[in-house]
Amino acid sequence: MAERPSALNMQVPEFSAAMTGEQTFTLADYQGKKLVLFFYPKDNTPGCTMESLSFRDLHAQFAAAHCAVFGISRDSMRSHESFKAKLGLPFELISDPEEILCALFDVMKMKNMYGKQVRGIERSTFVIDASGSLVKEWRGVKVPGHVDAVLEYVQTLA
Repeated sequence: MAERPSALNMQVPEFSAAMTGEQTFTLADYQGKKLVLFFYPKDNTPGCTMESLSFRDLHAQFAAAHCAVFGISRDSMRSHESFKAKLGLPFELISDPEEILCALFDVMKMKNMYGKQVRGIERSTFVIDASGSLVKEWRGVKVPGHVDAVLEYVQTLA
């Protein structure tokens, strides 16, 4: 397994994963383009739906900033395809059931859910610049206003 980019401005190791549209995401395919990778806990849950809709609603502005957006969770491809169609998402969703990308970006955490400790994805967003370096991260994201902040940051990148 590739080593996690532990610091900002560090090159993100090459990776590939299954994504919606019967495609495979490969980092090298996006060389020269800015990327937003947002990790979320689960398809069809309130916070994840709200976050995905926010990225959908601002998608044209991300595209205008030459930035591709991808959502990532541990859900199956079947779940992702359904979630994407239901919300009309204009970007692809990456499936990470083996938690390879979750480990690479260190987003798996113990969380309290209804008084029980459960292991799950900590809502997190990462920006990778056109040279493949990790340049910004948000962890423990609260959804309201978050996507606006990500867009604002992406628009500042050359």
